[in-house]
Amino acid sequence: MGIEGATDWRAEAASALNWWRDAGVDVLVEDDPRDWTARPAATAQPDAPMRVANAGPEPEAPLPASIEAFLDWRYGAGAPEAAIGEPIVAAEGNPAAPLMIVTDLPEFDSVPALLDGAAGRLFDRILAAIGQSRESIYLVPLCAARPITGQVPRDFEEKLGEVLRHHIALAAPARLLLLGQATSRAVLGTDAARNAEGLTPFNYSGGKSDVVAIRHPRFLLSRPAAKADAWKDLQLLIGEQSL
Repeated sequence: MGIEGATDWRAEAASALNWWRDAGVDVLVEDDPRDWTARPAATAQPDAPMRVANAGPEPEAPLPASIEAFLDWRYGAGAPEAAIGEPIVAAEGNPAAPLMIVTDLPEFDSVPALLDGAAGRLFDRILAAIGQSRESIYLVPLCAARPITGQVPRDFEEKLGEVLRHHIALAAPARLLLLGQATSRAVLGTDAARNAEGLTPFNYSGGKSDVVAIRHPRFLLSRPAAKADAWKDLQLLIGEQSL
């Protein structure tokens, strides 16, 4: 009897595996029992910072404490309005002026600017009527960028109000004129209306400013009858104390 040819064990093994795969067996089974529902142990990340459970979001950095540092931040790349994606328009005038005037947001004629166009011309007449000019006041926007909606974004109002109140405290004006409902809400918590009880005090750490709130020049252009009430309120600014 002759010796049969050598067996090709690789081919035999492959044939056996193919048979089991065709039979529906596609995983290997260990001899020792295993809990297939158990979650794998977490792998330590030595370079990752440790987090405390339920720690919450990290606190925001405090607003700059000097007017110079605040203005660098307020109208720079870190300003809240930078997320809007529109040009940021800075405040105008002297931060040390005794009268600060707050508008809601920039106008848009050819380029964004504070109180430009028809509203700006009416604003200049208002200033002349109370013995002021753009050179003698400090003009500040509540929202330093103009969204395509032409309104202060409601989801930004709380943060912008906080920033504006801090701005007022740093500038510490003797009088404060608020133009429009958004600015009035940001400072006083109410919409602009008749100042029946006279000047409204706005208190902050280290002092206070006397406030008058009127309708925005845009509103006065569309509702000329409202100019009479606005003028009565503006007279409070030129009343007992001179600016």
